[in-house]
Parts: sequence; C-alpha cells; structure tokens
Amino acid sequence: MTSKYLNEERQQRLSRHEYDFDDSLAGRTVLVAGGSGGLGAAICARLMRDGAGIILGYASDGQRAEATAVALRARYGGEARVAEADICTDAGRERLVSAAEAAPDFYGVVVCVGDPARVRPEELGLATLESALRANYSGPILLARACAEILAERRVPGAVVLLSSMQGVAAFPGSLAYSGPKAALAHAGRILAQEYGGAANIRVNVVAPGVNEAGMALASIRGGKYDPFVADGVIPRFGRPEDVARCVGFLMAPDNYVTGQVLLVDGGLTLRRGVAGRTPAAESRKDTEG
Repeated sequence: MTSKYLNEERQQRLSRHEYDFDDSLAGRTVLVAGGSGGLGAAICARLMRDGAGIILGYASDGQRAEATAVALRARYGGEARVAEADICTDAGRERLVSAAEAAPDFYGVVVCVGDPARVRPEELGLATLESALRANYSGPILLARACAEILAERRVPGAVVLLSSMQGVAAFPGSLAYSGPKAALAHAGRILAQEYGGAANIRVNVVAPGVNEAGMALASIRGGKYDPFVADGVIPRFGRPEDVARCVGFLMAPDNYVTGQVLLVDGGLTLRRGVAGRTPAAESRKDTEG
C-alpha cells in the first residue's frame, strides 16, 4: 500500500538532488518581547534580515526601543514597530497579545525577557523569589501560550522561541532565584510543544545562552569574572549576540522540523567547566608562567 502522506513529486526532486532550503520569513510578523535588549535586538535583526516584520516589545526604555527600531529599519528594511508592555503583568501581556492579534500575518513570538535575579542566599525570601518567577517564568510562559493560542485559533503553523539560560540547564551555586525559574521555563516550553504540535504544526523551542557579550552577562565579562574560562581553554571565546540570533533564526524558519527542544548556546561551558585548569591550554600556560 502506498502512503498517502508521501509526496512523490518531492521524491523526484530529491533524486535530482534538488533540495528546498528556503528559510524566508517574508510576509510574516514576529513579536519579539524584550526586542531592544542586547540579545533581543540581535534577534530582531536576524529575523528582519530573513524578511520578517517585527513587533518590538519593551517594558520601560521607550527611547532605546524607538532607536533600535529606527536602526533596524534603516539597515534591513521592512517593518519594525514598538509596543510598550511589561509582560510580568496581566495588562502588559494583554497589550502585546492585542498587537499580535492585530497583525493578519502573525507567525510567532520570541520571548527574550528575564531578570538575572542576583540575590544573596540570606536575602532570598518569598517576595524576591516571586519577583524572579514573574520575570523569568510566569510572564514569558503565559505570553508564549497566549500567542500559541492565536496561531491555533487561526489554524496557522508558526513558531515560538523562549530564552532560558545555561543556568537553567546546569546547576550553578548561588543562582537559585534565577536558575530555578529558567529551568521551569525550559520544561514548560516542552509541554507547550506537546500541546500545540502535531497537525497544528506550532513549534515551541527554547534557546539557553551561556556567557554572552550582551545583556545580563556583559558587566561580568567586563569585570574579568569569566576570563578563566577562556584562559584555561574551557571555551574558545565568549558568546556573541549573533550566536544566539542565528539559533533563533534557525528555529523560526517556516519549514523547520524541530520542536520541544532546548538548544544550549554556551560554547561548551557547561560541558567542560569541570576541566578548568586541567586542559592542555591551561597546563601550557602554567608552564610558561612557571
């Protein structure tokens, strides 16, 4: 019996090595919550380069958001409009959801919102933990689910990408207020992928950046906190915004076949941090210094 789901015309093209690599987002609008931040702006740039129109969501700094949108339009063309909304509140999420609903070609959402929540263990109480949960878990996941609902109601295949952190994948001491919610976000993303996948073809994935020369980690990088990771050969370099944006672009591609995954973009830091000081590069440096 011949499968009714197999495209024989495509099979003929494949036999001639004619492959379809069209990742264009032309004619599609993507909501990017936190789009004026260090990673968010790079993600907007990548999506606009691929043809998408952007709704750039921001929480407070309207001047920076407008300047980001102007610069992106000048460089990449296309549409980039801003929308003020704090997604940690019901009213803020509703404003962004309304902006998405107003776009007839709405295709998906990237949620770049978070708070590093650097809280001393002795200062970690209910209020601080709840604040961290709103910024790093409940706000992002509720916005993602609302956007998935729009796509499901319209019967439009689309994509959702959530930004977690390497600290939500691997255990780092002293990061309880931040890493716990980011780990929950990654798991909740997989649940959304399960609920909105299949024939609906709404793909939900999570990107988990490592030490990156933008956003939350930049101050620590400037202060030399992470220099030993490079000096000892644990990672070849610090991450760049383009590294994260490239991964988001891949996951947002219209015919992408990936869903329910957590893509760790950390240069191998979580994989290799246990070998700090014991790599060939580190031993060579010790010999030289000795």
